[in-house]
Amino acid sequence: MDPVHLRTLRELGDRGSVAAVAAALHVSASAVSQQLAHLQARVPVPLTARRGRVLTLTAAGEALAAAGTRVDEALTAAREAVGAFLDSDERPVRVSAFHSAGLALFGPLLRELDGIPPLHLADADVAHRDFPGLTADHDLVIAHRLAHDEPWPADRVVATPLLSEALDIALPAAHPLARRERLRADDVAGERWVSVHPGFPLAGVLDHLAAHVGRPLDIAHRINEFSVTAEVVRAGAAIAVLPRTTALPLAGAGLVLRPLVDLPLVRHVDALARPDALAYAAVRRVLAALRTVAARATDAAG
Repeated sequence: MDPVHLRTLRELGDRGSVAAVAAALHVSASAVSQQLAHLQARVPVPLTARRGRVLTLTAAGEALAAAGTRVDEALTAAREAVGAFLDSDERPVRVSAFHSAGLALFGPLLRELDGIPPLHLADADVAHRDFPGLTADHDLVIAHRLAHDEPWPADRVVATPLLSEALDIALPAAHPLARRERLRADDVAGERWVSVHPGFPLAGVLDHLAAHVGRPLDIAHRINEFSVTAEVVRAGAAIAVLPRTTALPLAGAGLVLRPLVDLPLVRHVDALARPDALAYAAVRRVLAALRTVAARATDAAG
């Protein structure tokens, strides 16, 4: 099997359409279709299936795409073995992060690496299921998940834990509950809330809290960007759940964070990468630096 054809199949699985694969690989849509057809001719079971106007991978296609990932990893490692990319600090490394992680980690990461290797940074806050797909365009994807979320697909990405952070209740500093060092779920269940949009990781936190107290919460606002949420909380319009470590820069100046003692809330922040991306020395160096700055952020948040 041609590794190029295997890569095309994997790209289809990650990007979801022939047109998106063609744009990413800088080829025509017909060329993508031809490569898939050549691959299909060598396999006795269907690799793709059409659902309406969308071409998707079958179970066999997903299995072969996962095997193609290991082929790419082996080929990249082989090139490194002969010195093509050995310890190169010139290759730019593309890093994506959801918003609050970018706020907390991008600045320290840039200072830690001091330009070697060069970084291309991007922000991308997506639903939990969509984070692995971002590795199609980025060497490292900083993603977050709750304890009850599905694990990252091990056949597609390598997940490196960066930090586990508590989720606290964000209150206006003038709120009567702000005088307490710790809160209980019943203390805050009757408040008006800011939540993220449905489908995003932290939406499940308020669902969990509502189930714990046995009644629905009053969701007044839907805002994904924590810096905007912080301003709404400061204005006294609602309260919210904010992460203790990555949202630490937002605390103070009219906003306080308080833990729930009867309902510990935690989210996990991980770095996702395709296995073949980690074959590059520059990517591994950036990942090591990310782990260092994440550990410092955890220490700073106590």
